[in-house]
Amino acid sequence: MQRRKFIQWSSLVSSLSFFSAKAETHAIPQNDRAYWVNLLDKIAAPILKNMSKGELRKNMIIAYSPTWDHRASDVAYMEAFGRLLIGIGPFLALPDDVSSATAREESNIRKRMKEQTLASLKHAADPLSPDYLYWGSPTSKQPLVDAAFIAQAFLIAPEALWEPLSAETKMNYIREFTTIRQITPPNNNWVLFAATIESFLLYIGKPFDAARIDQAIAKIQSWYVGDGWYKDGEKFHFDHYNGFVIHPMLIDVMRVNLAKGRLSQADFDLAYKRMRRYASFQERYISPEGTFLVVGRSSTYRVSLFQPLAKLALENALPEGVSLAQVRSALTAVFRRVFVSSTFDRDGWLTLGLVGANQANLADSYSNTGSMYLTSAAFLPLGLPANHAFWADPDADWTQKKAWTGQVFPKDYAVDY
Repeated sequence: MQRRKFIQWSSLVSSLSFFSAKAETHAIPQNDRAYWVNLLDKIAAPILKNMSKGELRKNMIIAYSPTWDHRASDVAYMEAFGRLLIGIGPFLALPDDVSSATAREESNIRKRMKEQTLASLKHAADPLSPDYLYWGSPTSKQPLVDAAFIAQAFLIAPEALWEPLSAETKMNYIREFTTIRQITPPNNNWVLFAATIESFLLYIGKPFDAARIDQAIAKIQSWYVGDGWYKDGEKFHFDHYNGFVIHPMLIDVMRVNLAKGRLSQADFDLAYKRMRRYASFQERYISPEGTFLVVGRSSTYRVSLFQPLAKLALENALPEGVSLAQVRSALTAVFRRVFVSSTFDRDGWLTLGLVGANQANLADSYSNTGSMYLTSAAFLPLGLPANHAFWADPDADWTQKKAWTGQVFPKDYAVDY
């Protein structure tokens, strides 16, 4: 029975683009969805409002880490925009819905955000635009990271972010993605950034560097330490980079290469199983109060650590025993703890820190205001329609809430894959 279930979901998620499940739909959306939509809109607004007009460089208010390493300051704009795209794509890909006042309000937000995003995408790669992004150099490597997030966003929601672009804008991105090969990634999670860009070029049928893909996949596979965890390079680090980058980006790279006949189904299925196992830990990280384990570097990326859990919810492939409703309820509780009013500055930009305005000390030497926008990655389930079970099912207690209120909850055992 377990094997049959695995075969069913593994074949389902082998396709290139994301999908919205047709099963388990209901008629009435929950208030949680409106909260998520409005929160994502609030997070995105300063970036999209300005960049869509070519005014991001002019108006963005940038704070740098107290230990800033003085890399090129221009990276902040690329970081802000590239990282935001990860979380908004699936939401923008949904069709308009005018079935109710609530649905019309959401559709209006989505229409505005989509128009702003497409205009911003044009500026980002246009050398004549005042908001042309900084795409790096052999000695200025940070843009490789955020160019990869743009490429990943194109893979996640091509129908919303890539296909509507003009031929000229598409050629601009192909040029930038090709030129960025001048940057050699260090021997850690960065190998996935190079692989993601090349996999996108593969996806659209353009010349790609197979070695940058194959070496990245091989390295990540060799860094697997067991029970759903990968090392980030030669040494294991107990932090959230398995969530920030490694699991979700590896899956997106492998999915393209599987579809193009460059990867075996067995390799993809194994990596997907491992991500599901890791996501089961993520659900258990969330306390009854909606707090979570803060450990390791890049804590200022806030809720982006939950990208694997959010991704699996979007793809209807959550770990066994974890329901859609408990993930929604748990993540909503987390969002309400993190995104208090003081987590935004007076102009609406995210602050450096985790909660509020007094934790700039958490920002690492490579962090600035733009870095904070990777937090959008936890909003992937907004790509599910409002009548989907993720939104429409009643609130449900998550594992730690069950545990600490005396309810029955499942035990946890290590896996050997």
